[in-house]
Formats: sequence, structure tokens, C-alpha cells
Amino acid sequence: MTDAALPLANPSDGPAATRSDPVLDRLKGLHPKVIDLSLDRVRRLLAALDHPERKLSPVVHVAGTNGKGSTVAFLRAMLEAAGHRVHVYTSPHLVRFHERIRLAGRLIDDDHLAALLEECEVANAGNPITFFEVTTVAAFLAFSRVPADVVLLETGLGGRLDATNVVDKPAVTAVTRISYDHRQFLGESLMEIGSEKAGIFKPGVPVVLAPQPEADALKVLKLRANAIAAPIQSWSVEERPDGFRFESAKRKLDLPMPGLAGVHQITNAGVAIACLDHLPLAVDDDAVRRGLATVEWPGRLQRLTRGPLAESLPPGWELWLDGGHNDSAGEVLARQAVDWSRGQHNGGQPNEGSGGSPALPLLLIYGMLSSKDPFEFLGPLAPFTHALRAVAIPGEEASFTAEESCETAKLCGIRDHGAADSVDAALADLVAGRQTPARVLICGSLYLAGSVLAENG
Repeated sequence: MTDAALPLANPSDGPAATRSDPVLDRLKGLHPKVIDLSLDRVRRLLAALDHPERKLSPVVHVAGTNGKGSTVAFLRAMLEAAGHRVHVYTSPHLVRFHERIRLAGRLIDDDHLAALLEECEVANAGNPITFFEVTTVAAFLAFSRVPADVVLLETGLGGRLDATNVVDKPAVTAVTRISYDHRQFLGESLMEIGSEKAGIFKPGVPVVLAPQPEADALKVLKLRANAIAAPIQSWSVEERPDGFRFESAKRKLDLPMPGLAGVHQITNAGVAIACLDHLPLAVDDDAVRRGLATVEWPGRLQRLTRGPLAESLPPGWELWLDGGHNDSAGEVLARQAVDWSRGQHNGGQPNEGSGGSPALPLLLIYGMLSSKDPFEFLGPLAPFTHALRAVAIPGEEASFTAEESCETAKLCGIRDHGAADSVDAALADLVAGRQTPARVLICGSLYLAGSVLAENG
């Protein structure tokens, strides 16, 4: 989801600086451009390191605008429930860089990470390379040396020229929902963006596609797959009152709602299950169910029940966190607002902790990067929002100011809006203005979500 060029959470965020932090800082200075999509620099460094990308376990490569991180989380949970050792590479991180690299079920150790980064730094010999590219190579190096049964790769930005797109023969590729994001790099239309995402397809490798909101996006994905003889897999999900139904050529399952909140997670879970069908690994239906129940993916419609922010709320209040930041994310949260108003929290499951009150007012604490379109995100949410407090994202020069975000809220029709100096202050202001419980959603940016998780412990 990110490249070196995009604003990143500081690698030293967290309890204390570690050995890897100064190496990460040095690597950020190896390329002067903010984003420079290319595979040449990655391939050069991989060659200097004896091609670790050619020594990986079976790979699942996932691209998309929304949902790819959740899809990877579902895959990991199901595969681990089946007893498999799983490597995972995702981006960006929320609190610490180590979240991006998971080795056989555990986040990478700091000393191990530092040694890998230093090895890549030496092999790179000072040549230009983006931060995302060199850290992706470090992940490949780690994956090539630690035994595992499968590797899950999430693309960063796009797909065709993404640093992860150097694996010649993955076991399966997948594209989640495509939406408008990073238009200056991927194109202004969904067909252009979809074409970039479809760049991860490989001849003869099965393709799993999520349903797309617009026909043009689906059309370009299918055209690319057919052009290179990458077989598109048939699968479907159907929402039901007590869960959902998944069907493919290999499975027909009645399943409970996923452990991740939001009805949109049914589709992400479906993409993950469809991918399992094309791995040379056994994952039985029971492991699918257990993975659905145990999956975790912080910062994505996450209920916060512990920590200083959550504990500062009066009884009956709820605190939620979501890092979505584009039109699709706004639409998903609007759908969730409807479910909340019906006393549901997960597309059909009772809203745990709501005190049986389906009518909790929705209050937003909102901050967004200035590279995003705030109206596309906030517009769908505005009709369900009773009040909004805007904040600037801590430590991010590319953040909209709180005052700028207030102007967006006003133009979107949110009458009760105001600026706050911090999330703490925004929360206190919202609580002070209400005599009855409410539901607070902190939203607008993954970087804001990461800051909140760091602050909330």
C-alpha cells in the first residue's frame, strides 16, 4: 500500500528505539524521489544477493485497493489453523516497522531485521533504491532462509511495477476490490488502475478476483488474465442472517460471520478461501472456520476496549478505529453505520458491548493526508454522523490541518464540527458535549490509526 515515497509511520515509534531504527533511517536516503515505480533496482539488488525470490515456498500474491490486507490476514489465520508455517509481508505498518515481516508465525526479531537490512545495504553499495524496494528485498531474504510452507505477499502500490512483483511463478494471485487511490501513479480511471493491479498475473497461474463495484474494473482484469492464459477461478459468497455461504468448484460451506467487523469482510474472506483451493497444502473446512473466528487485523474497523483512550469513556460508550481513506472505505463505513443502527456489528452478529442500544449516535474523530480526496471518503459517512472533531495526523507534514478538515465536514453537511489539537482532546470534547452514550469512530488514515494504537498502548 505504500512506497518509500509515501508518508510512513516513524520506524522509531513505539516504546523505545531499537537496533534496526538507524538502518531504516539510512535506507530512506538512498533515493531522492518520493515514488519511482520500477523493477530494475529491485532485480539488481536481488541478483547481488543470489536471487532469494527464487527460493521461496509457494507464494500467494495479493493486490487491490481495499481489502488486500484483510484478505492476507484471513489467509494467515486459516493456514495457521491448519498447522502450516506462514511467512507474511504487508505494508504499511501501524506502530513499528517489524509488523511488515512475519516469519513462520512470529513478527521478525529486531536483531534479525537489523542484520538483514545491513546485508541489503552493503549489497546495494549505495545505489539508488527506494525504501520500500530495499525493505522488500530484506523480506525476501528472510523468507528464503527460514523454512515455511507458504508465503503471503501483499503488494505495496499498484502491482505491475510493485517491488513484490518479481516472483515469476506464484501459486495463485488475487485482486481485491479496486477503487480510486494513488491516481497520480496508477491512473485516473478504474480501468487504468485495474490494469496496474492486473500486472501481478502470471501465465498459467490461477487468478482469484473479488467482485468489483464497476464493470470497467472487472473487464480490464479479465482481459489481462485471458491474454496471458491465467485461469480465472469461479467462486461466490452469499450473506445470510447467521453468517454466509461460500461456494467454489472445490468447497461448499456454510460459515459464521468473520471475526473482523463489517459485512465487507465476507468478500475478503471469500477471496482468501478461494485462494486456498489453489495451494499445494491441505486446509480443511474446520481450519477455515477456526481461521475465520481467530483472525486479527488491527486498525481495520477495530473495537478498542482497553487502554487510556477507551478507558476514558463513560459507561455505555464505544470506541472504534479504522484506517480506511478512500471512496470505498467511506462506503464500507457508511454500510457499517447502517448495521450499527440496526443493532448489528458484524453484518449480522449482535453488537457486543452496545448495551442493547441500536441507536447510539455516531461521532467521528477524523484526520486525513492531503494526498487523499476527503470528500470521496467523508461524503458517504456524513448522513450518519452526528458530530465530528477534526485533528491533524501527528508527525505528518502531509496531513490536512484540523481547520481544513472542518471545512470539508461543513461542505459535506456535518453541522456539528470542530477542530481539536489531539485525539485525546477531541474525545474529551465529544464526551463533554453529550449526556447519553455514543459510538466514536476514529477514521480517515492508516497513519492516524497507527498513532492512536501507539498512544492507546
